[in-house]
Amino acid sequence: MALALDNVAASTLNFSEGFTSDGTVRLRGARVSDSLTFAGAVLNAAPGGDGTALAGPLMQVADFDITCAQPPSGTVDLRGAQVSHLRDNEYSWPEAVELDGFVYGSVKPVEAGDRREVRGHLQSVAYRVGWIRRGAGYSPQPYEQLASWYRTADHDDDARRVLLAKQRHRRRTLHPAAQMWGHMLDVTVGYGYRPWLAGIWLLALTLLGDLAFRTQSPIPVKEGEGAPFQPLAYTIDLLIPIGGLGQRTAWYWSNGSLQSLAYLLIAFGWVLTTAVIAGATRALQKN
Repeated sequence: MALALDNVAASTLNFSEGFTSDGTVRLRGARVSDSLTFAGAVLNAAPGGDGTALAGPLMQVADFDITCAQPPSGTVDLRGAQVSHLRDNEYSWPEAVELDGFVYGSVKPVEAGDRREVRGHLQSVAYRVGWIRRGAGYSPQPYEQLASWYRTADHDDDARRVLLAKQRHRRRTLHPAAQMWGHMLDVTVGYGYRPWLAGIWLLALTLLGDLAFRTQSPIPVKEGEGAPFQPLAYTIDLLIPIGGLGQRTAWYWSNGSLQSLAYLLIAFGWVLTTAVIAGATRALQKN
């Protein structure tokens, strides 16, 4: 332990330029009404210790600046912490970061060696998702907090990307059968956050069926009855699991390959419909 300030109450804590710690800086439960800054600081975990460079679980800070001079050499633990404004740079975060329960009102990335706010990769979804994934295991809260921040900033598309990344991370924790279904939801509708994927699949399968069924004439189920055969309408009828256009029940194929394709399109229609419903339900739920 380099410095222990558990439950300290202060207006400002300044560990900025020139501050170096060789051991844990512990601020568990600290309450800082204005600024807590590590701008330009160097945070090192003690050799042989628990590997923690900064421990701030449950702390409450108005303005938290962790724009370090170099990445901390140990874990940064912010579990359950609450900050109004977070400032970071490319040197803020080590390989291990604990963010479960961490709540922040805004994030303001800062250029290293400069106080200018930037909007480059430090604010990108890929960078922020990577930041979350430095934690041990899967927890939904850091993803939901990040998505909430993007929504507050009117970046709804970025919020959806974060929630999609959450589902992909969660999928890794499931048993194999659930993982397979998760992959299906991901590919078909992006877990409900990319419903346009279902439209692409539907269009591709419709074109495939239309082209294939034009190569040969089917056999009517009842001679002289039913609507004339229309390859496009027949394909759409196969892909629609409920109701119908009267084409699917009026014709069948002597060609085994085309009959197999018809069965396959029926199956795809059910899978796409189920995925769309499941994905939409998941997207409407909080988690």
